Amino acid sequence: MTANELRSKYIEFFKSKNHVEISGKSLIPENDPTVLFTTAGMHPLVPYLMGEPHPAGKRLVDYQKCIRTGDIESVGDSSHLTFFEMLGNWSLGDYFKQESIGFSFEFLTKPEYLHIPLEKLSVTVFAGDESVPRDDESAARWEQLGIPRERIHFLPRSDNWWGPAGETGPCGPDTEIFIDTGKRACSENCRPGCGCGKYIEIWNNVFMQYNKDADGVYTKLAHPCVDTGMGVERTVAMLQGKKSVYETEVFTPLIAVIEKLTGKTYGTDEASDTSIRIICDHVRAATFILGDPKGVLPSNVGAGYVLRRIIRRAVRHGRKLGLDGEFLKEPAQTVIGMYRDAYPEVDAKRELILAELQREEQKFLETLKKGEAEFDKLVPNLLKNPAKVIPGRVAFRLYDTFGFPVELTEELAGEHGLTVNREEFDAAYKKHQELSRAGSEQVFKGGLADHSEITTKYHTATHLLHKALKMVLGDHIAQKGSNITAERLRFDFSHPAPMTKEEIQRVEDIVNEQIRRDLKVTMEVMDLEEAKKGGATALFGEKYESKVKVYTIGDFSKEVCGGPHVEHTGLIGTFKIQKEQSSSAGVRRIRAVIS
Repeated sequence: MTANELRSKYIEFFKSKNHVEISGKSLIPENDPTVLFTTAGMHPLVPYLMGEPHPAGKRLVDYQKCIRTGDIESVGDSSHLTFFEMLGNWSLGDYFKQESIGFSFEFLTKPEYLHIPLEKLSVTVFAGDESVPRDDESAARWEQLGIPRERIHFLPRSDNWWGPAGETGPCGPDTEIFIDTGKRACSENCRPGCGCGKYIEIWNNVFMQYNKDADGVYTKLAHPCVDTGMGVERTVAMLQGKKSVYETEVFTPLIAVIEKLTGKTYGTDEASDTSIRIICDHVRAATFILGDPKGVLPSNVGAGYVLRRIIRRAVRHGRKLGLDGEFLKEPAQTVIGMYRDAYPEVDAKRELILAELQREEQKFLETLKKGEAEFDKLVPNLLKNPAKVIPGRVAFRLYDTFGFPVELTEELAGEHGLTVNREEFDAAYKKHQELSRAGSEQVFKGGLADHSEITTKYHTATHLLHKALKMVLGDHIAQKGSNITAERLRFDFSHPAPMTKEEIQRVEDIVNEQIRRDLKVTMEVMDLEEAKKGGATALFGEKYESKVKVYTIGDFSKEVCGGPHVEHTGLIGTFKIQKEQSSSAGVRRIRAVIS
């Protein structure tokens, strides 16, 4: 079964179970400062899992593009991926464990779907602890369906529990489904969840049935939800009997392109194979990030920095394979061709994707030239050292200041009979990573999306700001992104020139006037076309369901939005624009606070 067939069968199956297919969302989360990218299928649905009604109903299914960047350095082995697709189905206060497990079992085992032999399936369920009892209901359901007791494993919270997203909120046990690959067990204690590769997780069903409060007390939710996730690439590899995702049609066309460009043959040398896998994964991820409707461009901060890092890592591994010039364009075109039906947005942004990849390649090649020139300046002094060793701190300065990879420093060092003190370099690099991570945790703390009282006020304020900008600057104003924390809002919009002080003041005055008017905020679910005809603003290029929520603020503003919002504008407080600046070509950015 191919990835395209799996995607179609999954959607078809759940639609037959009265689920409504919804659109996958952007890779760039809207108003969620806690993460740089959409990391899972459930990520865009957090508000609905936390109680917001979804306009499409209580049973949903979709496929979602995801990016995970927890450890980019791990990408290159046979299983880690930066970009992947997640299949998901949800019950928002509708069915629960009995039906959810039944649906999963049916899809996995029925001949017209995945037709996996029962004897290959094992499952794990929550073992219980002092706070929450053991999940005997899930275990009993699996046994009823034919999974023998010895293949039902009770595991602790670290294995079979999800959430809450922050310190408090909905959470609950999960049940994970594994395929036995047939490999020999690594020990007597080998079980699903063991890292030896005998068992591969194929599906995870999360049962959000508890609410955790600030005191750490768990109480049962009145309307528990189900959230499931199945990774497309991993599942396809299992179904095809492949040892690695890179052996499936998801990657073989890309590998063929790299083989043609380099003259290497995949599968003959592990070092070359690793570089080929890194290039394939990183080009795919970069193509999707650049091709996203809210796509970011390479930069030195946030998501743009991650994008720059993966593009440059791909270029570096191209050099390892003997590619000295630009080469990313060809594999990127292959990615676009493979995914344009499932994700039309990558085809629509083809020119931008190819242009930005080329621009970043050129920049990095310039960086490498500068690094090489800097290295040449150091050589005379380095050769005076009888030990013929380049200190790790010197190699790290080349990396940190000039973006010069340590592998290239080692390569150049070897040409002069020198070596690099890698231990010292690794220590400096580790310290740098820890500082970066600590900084990230300060920026992205608090779990998944923050839906506190203050961020709800900011969310409503962005609607007032959007309309005020149109009134002052003109109807060409379109939202290009927003980001909300508990401390401020950031709003990006299309506009060709800096705003004047007078324009900024007028926008601020209009927003505060609407707050003083204490306008009522109402929500209505309607057809998307009906919403647009009624004058509701919708984000250009964003995917919407056929049914949408429209938030109306008095006689002032009407927007398609998922929420959440205050009940009336008087609750917001005083609005103050702190800064107006350029974000990118033709896009301005406002930072504002409320008090």
